[in-house]
Amino acid sequence: MKLKTMAFLCSLGMIAASCSGTTQTKEEPFKYVVDEFADLQILRYQIPGWDDLTFNQKAFIYHLSEAGKCGRDILFDQNCKYNLQIRKSLENIINNYSGDKECDEYKNFLVYAKRVFFSNGIHHHYAEDKIIPQCSQEYFKGLMEATGQGDACAELLPVIFDAELYAQRKYTGKDKDLLQASAVNFYCGNITKDEANAFYQKMENPKDTTPVSYGLNSKLVKENGVIKELVYKADGLYGNSIREIIKHLKNASEFAENDVQKDYIAKLVKYYETGCLKTWDEYNIAWVQDTLSQVDFVNGFIEDYNDPLGRKATWESVVNFKDMKASERTETISENAQWFEDNSPIDNRFKKETVKGVSAKVITVASLGGDCFPYTAIGINLPNANWIRKDYGSKSVTIANITDAYNKAAEEAPKSATDEFYWSDTDKALIKKYKGITGDLHTDLHECLGHGSGQLLPGVSSNALGEYNSALEEARADLFALYYLADEKLVELGIVPDAEAYKAEYLGQIVNGLFTQFNRVELGKTNTEAHMQDRKLIADWCYEKGLKENNPGAEKDVIEKIVRDGKTYFVINDYVALRGLFGRLLAEIQRIKSEGDYAAGKELIETYAINIDPQLHKEVRERYASLQLKSYKGFINPDIVPVEENGKVVDYKVVYNSDFLKQMLEYGAKYSFE
Repeated sequence: MKLKTMAFLCSLGMIAASCSGTTQTKEEPFKYVVDEFADLQILRYQIPGWDDLTFNQKAFIYHLSEAGKCGRDILFDQNCKYNLQIRKSLENIINNYSGDKECDEYKNFLVYAKRVFFSNGIHHHYAEDKIIPQCSQEYFKGLMEATGQGDACAELLPVIFDAELYAQRKYTGKDKDLLQASAVNFYCGNITKDEANAFYQKMENPKDTTPVSYGLNSKLVKENGVIKELVYKADGLYGNSIREIIKHLKNASEFAENDVQKDYIAKLVKYYETGCLKTWDEYNIAWVQDTLSQVDFVNGFIEDYNDPLGRKATWESVVNFKDMKASERTETISENAQWFEDNSPIDNRFKKETVKGVSAKVITVASLGGDCFPYTAIGINLPNANWIRKDYGSKSVTIANITDAYNKAAEEAPKSATDEFYWSDTDKALIKKYKGITGDLHTDLHECLGHGSGQLLPGVSSNALGEYNSALEEARADLFALYYLADEKLVELGIVPDAEAYKAEYLGQIVNGLFTQFNRVELGKTNTEAHMQDRKLIADWCYEKGLKENNPGAEKDVIEKIVRDGKTYFVINDYVALRGLFGRLLAEIQRIKSEGDYAAGKELIETYAINIDPQLHKEVRERYASLQLKSYKGFINPDIVPVEENGKVVDYKVVYNSDFLKQMLEYGAKYSFE
């Protein structure tokens, strides 16, 4: 599970680095922002500590990074069956079109192409709606014909330009079948939601205490009325890409830090060769128990956010190494995991009697791939299988250099969203003083303890909440973090500087959940992304339950809505009461998850998480537009380059790229296998 959010303000700093073959002086700051288009800002991230790694560690990271780039085609195809054709058409035009590239039409085409590369397909990476080019269809057709693609126009142009065709990557409405209205390529042959659920329910045994994640690594197809699975494996679906991934994993294994790593890499290779989900579980059990290695990685079909039914996983990769100093904070949290579990405000039936194997660390990312690139999370907690987490534990990470890049990029911005959207100087001061600290800590608690807390009752399926599971699970983890951020235990442990710090995170949660995050959604659209639904659910529920009319004897609303000079603000009047509300909602969502209460989960999501107030929506979009700030940020990867002497690799150096489009074209040429 991944925490997808953006950090706010943090510490200042200037770090020398190498950039696109040129060396910056120590006096010259590292430039984080390298491109902007549409609603996107492209950043670079640094890899501090690289020179302190051994040769074998660098070689291990290099080969793992190569493996992590080889699954790019898989993700594009998973997101929509036309994505690969369209991406390759765009690459062809950019590489071969010889006409006027300075006219507005071509510039608009180029923005569309970069948006598709960023989103790993033709749908917005977050809002899920189809991206429509701003150039004309006739002009686009001319580009295709000029680059030898005239025969493909009839098939591709309607997919690209018709707003009603494949309108949403993942449909979350009520009026259509979830699968048939979604563009994702997990189900083929006009399969309905009920048919897909029935297919997998036949496989599931409620008495199985160690169930595999049925459907995780496959595509469901209907042929001649018969439904069957096409499994992702070396001799199956996406076999070309998977064989390349296997090759690089085997190369990486030669430089592994220890036999434990070699063992679980071998299990991962076997899983890719066979597609066997039991082998996937064996790999995860071995991987999660490795807490000593400095270099680590994620590679596989892991997160199910993009599947309307929450079963099928997209492919992703993260290669990283441990930040030793920063991990002292997360290690303190994991060492006290049992205390947090025991004191959680949930029903005792849903608590783990013994918390096992909770490990947490701060990491430095060296390479991102698949569904973690170009847009990435700032925190990860894996594995996702509930029984593995219960019996063997979980690994949680906070990604320090990604958070740092977000923060440093915010410092480069000419205007501040904090000054625009927070009510008082006191609130603004809280955000500016503490948000960098509490933002990191929120991620730590969310990933390390939030996702790792609680348990399902016997016989409850991990898929019981269906299409609502992802948003509810993220809300559960967020609420766990929010509840404990205000606990005096954190001051006692020395994790926060004082008892006031948590207020910055509470402010950020409420203002973002009720208001500012909807700058990311087009007017007239609903809230569809799981993490945004999670934040809206929490903020809306607490706002409603905290109204003084719902609390006899209360003098003020817990959260107050104030309008000044035509601008809306949200103010927290009672932080203690708000913490109580967080605890109440956490208890209810844990009950829903532990009991598999689909109806109650559905009611929460549909009541509080989806629909956006149109007036607030319009206002926040206009106010953000006046700030000229981009809603989303993503990254280009540094290159890890072998250094040779006399035909032998003697080192690996990091080269910091600065051209997003160039990297996308290079990846398209070098890592395209489907």
